Amino acid sequence: MTGKGKADNAPPRLKGRESKRARKLRAGEIMTRLTKLYPGTTTALHWKTPFQLLVSTILSAQCTDDRVNKVPPPLFKRWPGPGEMAAAPLEEIEAMVRSTGFFRNKAKSIKGSAQLILDSFDGEVPCSMSELLKLPGVARKTANCVMGTAFNNPVGVVVDTHVGRLARRLGLSKQQDPVKVENDLMELFQSNDWTRLSHCLIDHGRAVCPARRAPSCDSCFLADICPQRI
Repeated sequence: MTGKGKADNAPPRLKGRESKRARKLRAGEIMTRLTKLYPGTTTALHWKTPFQLLVSTILSAQCTDDRVNKVPPPLFKRWPGPGEMAAAPLEEIEAMVRSTGFFRNKAKSIKGSAQLILDSFDGEVPCSMSELLKLPGVARKTANCVMGTAFNNPVGVVVDTHVGRLARRLGLSKQQDPVKVENDLMELFQSNDWTRLSHCLIDHGRAVCPARRAPSCDSCFLADICPQRI
């Protein structure tokens, strides 16, 4: 925490324009505090295999994790892997995922991804960013989630609405485009923290700094180093 007695390399309180070095020091302090508050954080999506995480992440677009998590049990009981999913009738997949919204596009992406995994990757979800991005319906957010969470190989930062909002509120990025926000965060945080950072910011966004009501600054342990509060 900031205050009297803090080490010399403590992140300074924000006064006017912040230098890149000061922002990076503050980012390190943010990461330290987030890790302490959310020590065991991980994705809220339920999954057992990389393919299941891939499918659940596709389903999570414009949908809450709670809603998405109701779909996988019957979905994967019927079609547990890429082989079964690729062979499934598209209309039946649509019916199973209807409750997540945009169900036609999502069902098409899931079936198409399953087929490409069979045809091009020997039935295994690819474990590189470039190959994941070849799958239908998979952009950087989904690929980063699979790489960091399923394969423990953080190659980027998952930027959803929570991460983007908190990055801007915390003065870590001024960008609106998720890819540009991701690039800003990757410059400020160490690569081995990228996956944890995403999960922590999502947890913090839900619990303390939401979009639809005023943030709980009085109880926020980041308030003293947040430009929205200072």
